[in-house]
Amino acid sequence: MVGVMLSPYSSKPKRLLTQLAIDETSVPASASYCAGFELQAWRCDSFADHLIEWIADYALKEDELRVDHGNMYIRLREAAVRVYRSENYKQRGEVGEIVLHAICRDFFNTVPFAPRVFYLTSSNDVVKSFDLVHVRDLPDGGFELWLGEAKFYRSAIEGIKAAIDSVTEHIDQGFLKNEKLLLGPQVSKSLAHYREIRDLLSVQTSLDDLFKNAVFPICITCDSKATQSHETFCKSYTEAVGAELSELVSRLRESGLTEKIRIMLIYVPLGSKGTLADAFDSRLKGLCP
Repeated sequence: MVGVMLSPYSSKPKRLLTQLAIDETSVPASASYCAGFELQAWRCDSFADHLIEWIADYALKEDELRVDHGNMYIRLREAAVRVYRSENYKQRGEVGEIVLHAICRDFFNTVPFAPRVFYLTSSNDVVKSFDLVHVRDLPDGGFELWLGEAKFYRSAIEGIKAAIDSVTEHIDQGFLKNEKLLLGPQVSKSLAHYREIRDLLSVQTSLDDLFKNAVFPICITCDSKATQSHETFCKSYTEAVGAELSELVSRLRESGLTEKIRIMLIYVPLGSKGTLADAFDSRLKGLCP
């Protein structure tokens, strides 16, 4: 009997985050997720473990994700080294990127359509592309490109301000044209919509068509007074997180971005950004040579 070769993206770590709220019909669409509580404390260590479970899916290319019992540990260490040695990790920004990657993969069933990419400007400064480059299949047979931005901050307000600035720069005509040139040749041929995605990223295709088929998820992972002041899931907690999310939604609307592009605002309230960063860092260092 001939076995069926499954995509490496068909397997995911067991879900840890809880979806507190989601509204995909509002402008902008929005959702919130939390790691939860255990023994009357926010689950920092469990969340850090969960992010480590996702680093291979986040950092490795599709062909590298085909693992077995003989190379599983090696692949995990390869992923850890790539995350740890990146310039962005020195500022701990990659924690937010992994959070965004995990949520999009887990709750929205997106799939990376190109490897994470870096390139040089004419001034030889390293410039990062979108934090997330995924595709999402739709029930009607169509697809959406998910081009994301992640912010890992102590302050939610500072995080949304930085995200608005980044996305505003990213949807600039010059940036997107360069991005299309960069991403087009890297689209995985194993994807169901391979040819359509390549056509959409062609230099001959109008950016208007890209906007029609694109969703720009913005993930704000930050300290939350709601999480810090609660010990368990309850109505009071979900309402408090909802109020924090509403403030971020208002900031996005005021920016004018929602009139130009489709945005999915993702909010992840933390008990402590610093504690999570330290917990993740200690686990990641343990995997690095």
